Amino acid sequence: MKHLIAICALSAALITPAHAEEDTGKSLMEQGAELFFEGLRQEMGPALEDLQGLADQLGPAMQSFIEEMGPALAELGAEIKDWSAYEAPEILPNGDIIIRKKPIEDLQDPPDQTEEDPDGATEI
Repeated sequence: MKHLIAICALSAALITPAHAEEDTGKSLMEQGAELFFEGLRQEMGPALEDLQGLADQLGPAMQSFIEEMGPALAELGAEIKDWSAYEAPEILPNGDIIIRKKPIEDLQDPPDQTEEDPDGATEI
């Protein structure tokens, strides 16, 4: 956050003298935006390089996972129509993964708690 404030302050300081010499054809807003984004690019450069390195490391593993598990997940997705009918997956101590179906009473709408009289009055 301190870097962002410093960049903004520097941008404002550099824009003021540029007002006197507007022979470049760019407005003050364009010059300020260019300075701002240049500073932002310089600040974010190392983080983006680290992210690229992480993607290079994980890319082959993710591709292998998708190639192996993709067809099985597609079959599972075709069989399951309503994902809300299942509980969260549970991993057992032996490594098995269980996905239990929710109890039927949890899936059904609760019954109306109001009963109507033949006269049209409602009892609660």
